[in-house]
Amino acid sequence: MGRLDGKVAIITGGGSGIGRATAVVFAKEGARVVVADWIAEGGKETVSMIKEAGGEAIFIKTDVSKAEDIKNMIKTSVNTYGKLDILMNIAGIVEEEVSTIDCTEEVFNKIIAVNLNGVWLGMKYAIPEMLKTGGGSIVNTASIAALEAYKGIPAYAASKGGVISMSRVAAIEFAANNIRVNCIAPGHVATPLFLGCWSPDQLKHLEDIAPQGRLGKPEEIAQVALFLASDESSHITGQTVVADGGITARIP
Repeated sequence: MGRLDGKVAIITGGGSGIGRATAVVFAKEGARVVVADWIAEGGKETVSMIKEAGGEAIFIKTDVSKAEDIKNMIKTSVNTYGKLDILMNIAGIVEEEVSTIDCTEEVFNKIIAVNLNGVWLGMKYAIPEMLKTGGGSIVNTASIAALEAYKGIPAYAASKGGVISMSRVAAIEFAANNIRVNCIAPGHVATPLFLGCWSPDQLKHLEDIAPQGRLGKPEEIAQVALFLASDESSHITGQTVVADGGITARIP
């Protein structure tokens, strides 16, 4: 028996990295999975992986920064599977390294639109469906960049800090309705997005300074997501689980 048997889960950013790993794990644990991503090729590939393993999934092309896309994602999911139990907000982007004063308004607004507004829109339109069925679990993806200062990513850090604060508000607002809202703050995880931001020498340095001596794996973050999405974490809401291999615990 799977830990998510009978559950319906939407996963944004499900076409690669942590999103894909989470979609595959959720399907293995019995969930019917909606893979949402703005890149159709990656999203459809994730769905194929799930179906080949005997799971059930559909793909919905979604730009999380657009309200109409989010509305369509929620509506299609409910029309297909009859309800919504889990929302995993994983979709995100990062800017090239640039200082606070050199970051353009265009770049800042784009990062906020995807990473912060996208999470808000997901909750805004998913929560009413969860209220209809007596509850649900929302897991939003933050970052250790919301907890520690990293030079050159002002917009990304702001967006992820906002995700944590906004999630806590929603958690308190809907706790009495059996809707839980939590965050995961990953550290340095070997996803296509993360690996594309660093040179080989920089990646080697990040591995060398990590307490565990390596980058995290998408599947490791997916296991944290599984716990928070499942009924096993039924008394946990409004929290941020840091999954960083000890990076934020180290002495600088």
